[in-house]
Amino acid sequence: MFPAQALAETLLARGWRVQLSTDARGARYTGGFPHSTEIRQVASATFARGGLLARALVPLRIAAGVTRAWAQIRRDRPAVVVGFGGYPSIPALAAAALCGVPRMIHEQNGVLGRVNRILAPRVAQVACGVWPTDLPAGATGVHVGNPVRAAVLKRAGSAYIPPGDHPMSVLVMGGSQGARILSDVVPDAIAALPDGLRRHLRVSHQARPEDAERVTQAYDAAGIRAEIAPFFRDVPRRMAEAQLVVSRAGASSIADLTVIGRPAVLIPFAAAAGDHQTANARGLVEAGGAVLIAENRLDAASLSEQMTAILSRPDAAEAMARAALGLGAPDAAQRLADLVETLAQEETP
Repeated sequence: MFPAQALAETLLARGWRVQLSTDARGARYTGGFPHSTEIRQVASATFARGGLLARALVPLRIAAGVTRAWAQIRRDRPAVVVGFGGYPSIPALAAAALCGVPRMIHEQNGVLGRVNRILAPRVAQVACGVWPTDLPAGATGVHVGNPVRAAVLKRAGSAYIPPGDHPMSVLVMGGSQGARILSDVVPDAIAALPDGLRRHLRVSHQARPEDAERVTQAYDAAGIRAEIAPFFRDVPRRMAEAQLVVSRAGASSIADLTVIGRPAVLIPFAAAAGDHQTANARGLVEAGGAVLIAENRLDAASLSEQMTAILSRPDAAEAMARAALGLGAPDAAQRLADLVETLAQEETP
């Protein structure tokens, strides 16, 4: 929802009227949207969830959603409809096609999701959060970056303090999927760091609630100061203070790393659809802002080796931070809004 929210904020500031069309599940995540955003809830569904009966009803639910979205579009006559991927975007984009309304999509990841891959050749523009993005034949893409929330923008380009003989911070972000392997490996990897590094460290580690106790015990046993939580509300601050970030390679995490500018060890989620997290990480790794460890090769020894190489070489760590910052797109929301306005102008008779 972050790119959609950022676009809403930007267009509202430019004087546009903004509506968000989503299903009941998506509507639960709209709390951060500006109050002036009009929320329109429509039915949608996916074949990826539920039993046989639920899957059999998917076409009917989507058809009902398209019908409702069609009625809303006929009534409100939007200038442009923008999709952000996933099955909740199907009704509005399908209805927009039926009504002849200009359409574009935004794709966060380096590999298009299933819905966006189907829609990409059927819209005027694909705004890409990661570059390069694997696009299907017939699709036109432009790199805009992934919009980040205001709290990240406030830390954009924060001065980086290289590792050294002083207190240092490591931020560990597992994301909402597949975080258990980081809880299994990272505490042991940090415990295996040379004494001269380990004694200066403090760790912020996002871990699933069911893993929190054992992760806490692992850090305590190694004498490492660590704060464990399933979610940190102040991730931008912690990232800005960190000498190193150990993270999955979700699109939003990559965007935050490049806007703030921090070196990272990335472990892409192996089960991500189309291996899109590896695609997300590719540009940052090639630029020298991060190192990548494939999940099937991740163990405490390999991770500790990479962390040691970064934390024991201040000049190299600082170069990584600069490389990450060089890929940042703090103006991504503005670029995305520019595309919307251009599309609206091109389609105006």
